[in-house]
Amino acid sequence: MGISRILIANRGEIALRIHRAAHEMGIETIAVHSTADADAMHVRLADHAVCIGPPAAKDSYLNVAAIISAAEIAHADAIHPGYGFLSENAQFAEIVESHNITWIGPKPEHIRTMGDKVEAKRTAGALGLPLVPGSDGAISDPAEAAKVADKIGYPVIIKAASGGGGRGMKVCNTPEELPSLMAQAGSEAKAAFGDATVYIEKYLGNPRHIEFQVFGDGNGNAIHLGERDCSLQRRHQKVLEEAPSPVISPEERDRMGGIVAKAMADMGYRGAGTIEFLWENGEFYFIEMNTRLQVEHPVTEAITGMDLVREQIRVADGKPLSVKQEDIEFNGHAIECRINAEDPWTFAPSPGLVTSYHAAGGMNVRVDSGLYAGYKIPPYYDSMIAKLIVKGRTREGCIMRLKRALEEMVIGGVKTSIPLHQALMNEPGFIHGDYTIKWLEEWLAGRSG
Repeated sequence: MGISRILIANRGEIALRIHRAAHEMGIETIAVHSTADADAMHVRLADHAVCIGPPAAKDSYLNVAAIISAAEIAHADAIHPGYGFLSENAQFAEIVESHNITWIGPKPEHIRTMGDKVEAKRTAGALGLPLVPGSDGAISDPAEAAKVADKIGYPVIIKAASGGGGRGMKVCNTPEELPSLMAQAGSEAKAAFGDATVYIEKYLGNPRHIEFQVFGDGNGNAIHLGERDCSLQRRHQKVLEEAPSPVISPEERDRMGGIVAKAMADMGYRGAGTIEFLWENGEFYFIEMNTRLQVEHPVTEAITGMDLVREQIRVADGKPLSVKQEDIEFNGHAIECRINAEDPWTFAPSPGLVTSYHAAGGMNVRVDSGLYAGYKIPPYYDSMIAKLIVKGRTREGCIMRLKRALEEMVIGGVKTSIPLHQALMNEPGFIHGDYTIKWLEEWLAGRSG
């Protein structure tokens, strides 16, 4: 029979993105929404809509019982989790499958393995991915930690085994600091994630963040769709992404892409995934794997011509991959700007009424957004309200087109990060592609200083 009705367990631009892909495949959509999102664009466009609770995410978008109930009421035969919320929750995936509903995502056991950073690192190493030197696993004894740190050399970074977003991370420069910083990282991790487990890695001084898009059919076949450069970050949050990376050669892409695709094939991975690396001095170091679609997937779509959401739905439906590795060609250059409802310089959130809205247009310009004039941006969720994705034949052409598109984009009534992106387009460090994961924060500090 195949998938004929998908419940979209998400909100905002990604819910709309999934709806569009489904409708282009002739599949009906069910929107779920909190009371705060009753007027959202994806709710208006979906074939069916079910309210699943009050504004707080824990009572709505993270409410497993409410989502499963909505799926049963609306006769969904598949659930797409998007990104964020429950997208990397292995237990939710298992519950979905136990209700005979198709889970549009990886196998639950792979979500679980890659969601535990220590286990993910162990698995990645066994699959042949290059690792950052560090402890073999969780570490609790300061004396043992000191031995590991001496062996790999200072500075080292202490990280929480569960979690991310910069919490439970401490950089240690000397042996004397190690015991107290381990204790601090453990207590922060316990408070943020309910798990005090930490591990130690070599601290890379000034790397880039390079990630590879992978896709598997769950039956031992997998491909890669090249890399994205996500080094422009503030507080571990990505601000702008581009593909391909300005520093990766075609030979490096083929070599590393081959390694990650083989790893996914050996694992029997199903669906879309992203393998994230730190890159420094020509060396790749695995940091984590995201077992879901990424916010920045459109730049990969732009340079490969492949619809990743469509492919996710096909693979979940038991179909083989629609392309082979040799079919994939990388054309041109693409950049995505994440547009947030926030002050562009202080980053203070700016929810509220959108008084006017005009999306940029023209050749090779894409806007993923659920905004419209008269829409009220709620204060309860992530501040990202739009993504502007532009493609050019060259990186230089792409930047010129992006400058023009940013000038055209109108979002009235709230502050947005558009002025930040406009400033970045004129910055020599960005124009020359000469930036690392520290560059944006240093540049912002220089502006305010």
